[in-house]
This record gives sequence, C-alpha cells and structure tokens, in this order.
Amino acid sequence: MRTALRSLWVWTAIITLIVVWLPLLALVRLFDRDPARYRTGRWFRRLGMMMTKINPAWQIHITGDFPDNPRHPYIVVSNHQSNADIPLISCLPWEMKWVAKAELFKLPVVGWMMRLAGDIEVDRKDKRSRAQVFITARQYLKDRCSVMFFPEGTRSRDGRVLPFTDGAFRIAIKTKVPILPLVVEGSQNALPKHDWKFGTIEHIRLHVFPPIPTDGLTGNDAEALREQVRQQILDQLAAWRGVAPDAVDAQAKTPNA
Repeated sequence: MRTALRSLWVWTAIITLIVVWLPLLALVRLFDRDPARYRTGRWFRRLGMMMTKINPAWQIHITGDFPDNPRHPYIVVSNHQSNADIPLISCLPWEMKWVAKAELFKLPVVGWMMRLAGDIEVDRKDKRSRAQVFITARQYLKDRCSVMFFPEGTRSRDGRVLPFTDGAFRIAIKTKVPILPLVVEGSQNALPKHDWKFGTIEHIRLHVFPPIPTDGLTGNDAEALREQVRQQILDQLAAWRGVAPDAVDAQAKTPNA
C-alpha cells in the first residue's frame, strides 16, 4: 500500500509537471532568438531534471568532469538501459539536441515539447530521414550546440551493451567535433515497464568521460572510434559491477556458443 501511494503521488506530480511545462516552454520558445533554440532546449531538459528530483525512488549519482564551455559543441553518446536515461541525462548542465525515434514525436504533449526544443526526429527505416539527421545535426553543431545519440539504437533488455551503429561517429569525424562519451548504470529497473508502481530505491550512476578529439580522423576511422568508445563504456560498467567486460557485452560469445 505504501509503495502504491508513493507511486501514485510521483505519477501525479510527473503528469502535472508535463501539463504545466507545455505552455511555459511555448512561451520561452516565443522569445528564444538563438538559432539553436538553446534556451528552449535547456528549459525542456529542466523538466527531465525535475522528474528525477520528485521521485524518491531514484538516487542519482553523477561523476566526471563537465565541459568548461557549455556552448562548445560535442557529439554526445551513451549506452541506453531504459527510458529513465532521458530525464537522468537531462540533469547535465548543458543543452544538447536529442536524436530520437519518430514515434516519440507523435506523442501528445511530450512530442510537441520535443519539437519546440528542436530535438531531431529520425525514422531508421527511411534513408532520407537518416540523411536529414546529419544535415540537422551539422547545423546545430555550427550553432554551438551539442547533439546527443544512443548509438545502440534501442534500450538494452538485460543491461548488457548492444552493438553500436556508426552514425554518431561518422558525423563527429565529418564535422571535426569531439566525441563526449557517457555511461549510465542502474536505470534498467528505475522506470517500470509492466507495472505502474516504483519499487525499492534505485541507485543510478551517470559518468561523463573526457572528450575524444576527432581532428585528423577520416571516415575510415569511424569503426575504430566507435569501438574505442564502446569499450570505454564496457570497462566502466564492468568495474562498477565487479565483473569482466565480457559479462556486460552483448556481443561477447558465451562458453557454449
């Protein structure tokens, strides 16, 4: 009963925040003259930050060094464990436009706010949509705003890291923008999939790695850069869990394979 009441309160607070935030965000957008809609985006991320603060079941621990200049553009990449990653990463103190699947933009209210904030819609089945991501991302980077990717393309079902796609790394190399890797741990059970109740306290970690420069790299280096970043994330997850990196790698072969 106690868990149900607490969860009911949290969901009521989240829904109230979302409803209140829409007209506020529209007003901010009306007066935002920045070509990257930087202020609008920051206000949208504050909604995610507020969602983490009102949930007593989420204990957030953020480590690493933040960029000195929030307007220095990066291609930001992270592993992806659950939808809780979105409000969690929104706690970082700089704006970045999120590359997200087209279905999210069709959601009432939340999808409208994503459009207001200038997030980047992608239909992975449509080559033209994927090409448009590069064009839009490049413009945001020119306007001194970072762009955020989940290179796994979807959430991990078991907490292991899925294969990374090349897209984010190719964009970073072509635009000569550094890669800024993140790693998330503990969010897999933080947002219930088949249950509306939040359970026991989840300790969620987010670590910001030092940026990786792409100067001098070519398209032929995209795969090596991708694997370098992925291995960095694997090593950190393995260290946190006290296991070997293969234990957190969805690509690793099992002994019976």
